Amino acid sequence: MENEIKTLIVDDEPLAQELVAQYVSQVPWLSLVGRCSSAAEAQEAIARGGVDLLFLDIQMPGTSGLSLAHALGQMWEGGSATGQMPKIVFTTAYDDYAIDGYKLNAVDYLLKPFDFDEFSRAVGKVRRLIELERKAAQEQAPRTGQKSDANEETDSFFFVKSEYKLVKIEYDKILYVEGLKDYVKIYLTDAPKPVLTLSTLKQMEARLSSHSFLRLHRSFIANVKLITGVERGGVIVGGERIPVGDGYKGNFQTLLDRFTL
Repeated sequence: MENEIKTLIVDDEPLAQELVAQYVSQVPWLSLVGRCSSAAEAQEAIARGGVDLLFLDIQMPGTSGLSLAHALGQMWEGGSATGQMPKIVFTTAYDDYAIDGYKLNAVDYLLKPFDFDEFSRAVGKVRRLIELERKAAQEQAPRTGQKSDANEETDSFFFVKSEYKLVKIEYDKILYVEGLKDYVKIYLTDAPKPVLTLSTLKQMEARLSSHSFLRLHRSFIANVKLITGVERGGVIVGGERIPVGDGYKGNFQTLLDRFTL
């Protein structure tokens, strides 16, 4: 099935594995590709590819589900893995891991014992998220037969995950981006509050590099088109002053030379 979601169950309890497997078999667009009893087995299966969704137990002997999720995040963020990282739904008998699961960008969190209705709601979230990502990938892919200019901006938007959903970000509406360690805040012209997403500023800089953005500080990237003022040691974007760091003064001078008569 073209739009099936390939699912891997990771749980050290055979009865828990069997329950999730039964639930998976009742959803036509879910395809069970394997069961693993440890994080090590799961990591090997994921490395082989073909996994879209993990049902991941948190407490397992050896490496925990949280540690596995963190390791997978590092693989994809570091570029050692390609394609989309598998979506994660945590399953656990303990209710004190929800915040940790959110920090690791899990789609949902199921507290054992959970019923089929709870399972269905979780996989529904996963399906909507994956469909949006697949649609975005198709829209941003170069059209067959079209010539592409290396300097031409071929896309006008991208998606980020924020608060368990995908948010469309249009390049032209970004005022500036602020880095907060493992997260970034994206400030937009048409949103009352910034969009918070799990990413580094370095990753965001790479995404924005082909558009009209400039890194002016270790914590800030600004949209050059929307700068309304330049002052000593900073620029004004969206009514806010963005500082220019000592290590970015060359970029700042480039900006001045470009727009100063």
